[in-house]
Amino acid sequence: MNTSQFIGIPGMMFPDQEILAFEGNRLTYGVLVDRVKRLASSLRDQGIQAGDRVAILQTNCNQYVEAYYATATLGATFVPLNYRAKPPELEYMITAAETKLLFVGDRYIDLVNSLKPNLGCVEKYVTIETQRDDMLHYDDFIEQGSPDIEEVEVDEGDLSILMYTSGTTSLPKGVMLTYGGFTNYVIGTVEMADGSPRGTSLLCAPLYHIAGTMNIMTALWNGRKIAILRQFDTKEWLEAVQTEQVTHAFVVPTMLKQLIDHPDFSNHDLSSLQNVSYGGAPMAFPVIRKAIDMFPDSTGFVNAFGQTETNSTLTVLGPDDHKLNGTPEEVERNLKRLTSVGKPLPDVEVQVLDDDNKEMPANEIGEVVIRTPRVMKGYANQESATAALLDENGWLHTRDMGYIDEDGYVYLVGRKDDIIIRGGENIAPAEIEAVLHAHPAVDEAAIIGVPDVDWGQKIVAFVALKPDQTATADEVGDFCKERLASFKKPEEINFLAELPKNPLGKVLKKELKAQYE
Repeated sequence: MNTSQFIGIPGMMFPDQEILAFEGNRLTYGVLVDRVKRLASSLRDQGIQAGDRVAILQTNCNQYVEAYYATATLGATFVPLNYRAKPPELEYMITAAETKLLFVGDRYIDLVNSLKPNLGCVEKYVTIETQRDDMLHYDDFIEQGSPDIEEVEVDEGDLSILMYTSGTTSLPKGVMLTYGGFTNYVIGTVEMADGSPRGTSLLCAPLYHIAGTMNIMTALWNGRKIAILRQFDTKEWLEAVQTEQVTHAFVVPTMLKQLIDHPDFSNHDLSSLQNVSYGGAPMAFPVIRKAIDMFPDSTGFVNAFGQTETNSTLTVLGPDDHKLNGTPEEVERNLKRLTSVGKPLPDVEVQVLDDDNKEMPANEIGEVVIRTPRVMKGYANQESATAALLDENGWLHTRDMGYIDEDGYVYLVGRKDDIIIRGGENIAPAEIEAVLHAHPAVDEAAIIGVPDVDWGQKIVAFVALKPDQTATADEVGDFCKERLASFKKPEEINFLAELPKNPLGKVLKKELKAQYE
């Protein structure tokens, strides 16, 4: 199935249903489908065919959504570019993808022009906003294109999106995501639109990230209107929930923390929110605990753990597991489960393996591996990197360390490369970080292991304090000593104004190690 049908089928049945809202523009299914077809027609006139690569460098907007579906209509491959990437990374992604046409937002025009001499593969440049003499213009594509175009038939294994990872440790990897992978997930996860109100989803995750991409697929197939924010902004998010009567939203942990810390949080009507999903990075227990108390009782929370390599979500910790009322035993059980990522979805198998690839018993830590029919096709032009993670039996090695409890809940304790081995003991940084986050003065915390002559590795903490809070290394160290085994206590505590993070809130431990060295 061509993913363009995610809007094509509902658009044929419910053309007058409003489905997109962005900065005053409101599009029905009918208008959206018409614009997508006209854009696809113009792309075809510019020589774009099935298999060609069409890239975009822009923040979230309705044109971004249209560009994906127009590209899919032609059976071509969409390349969403990380607008926070450094120029050499952008140059690499554009050229490695063999991009034929590049859509560009105004704020990135100068950057793209500086890279043009090295982008020999790009044949056409299209400006999305301001008209320019040296580029084609998006509005002209819409105006001049024909709505009489049929989607190209695709095979399940054809490449729909080439999504580049962040590249924090090396050059970005191009994750090859197929039409079949997306259709398997979307059709198997959500019901098709039926013309009835399905609420409003607030899109603030960047569309170059799998979380944003899945939003514009699942919501549009489901018939849930999408209210689009260009980028996450705390005040704009709160206002959008109130004015658009948002029912569903996805945030990463840093976003949720900024929301509940905002001084105007309680001044906004958030009663429409039915579901707040979070993921993309580990969630600090105090943050989700506080959020449950601060959001309306009618808001359900969902922890969705997934990877780009698996077309999004693998495991889910649902609303019932976030409820902290009931008997003392039920509350205690759910408090523990708040530190998990929940149970696998029906189409996902999860195992925990030791270093010899043997399955571990319940509650024993090892590497989490998964198998699902929607796993990536591989990393583009990187066969060795693909082979290192994806075995011949279809198991994907996530590089996440964790365990599965006796009830089937999955717990993550850190990345495989982050596990600290001290005096023969395996130490999970996540356990120490959870203790640090519980300190009343600590805002952010991260643990790394560094070489040690006597013990193999020693434990080093990096801590950022809350505004107007103070604490000494000895005080924080004593706090840990009271709550951790002696060999897990940080031996060195460094204070920073804030920890280095990627755009989705993951702490960049490679940068911390570089700073330490």
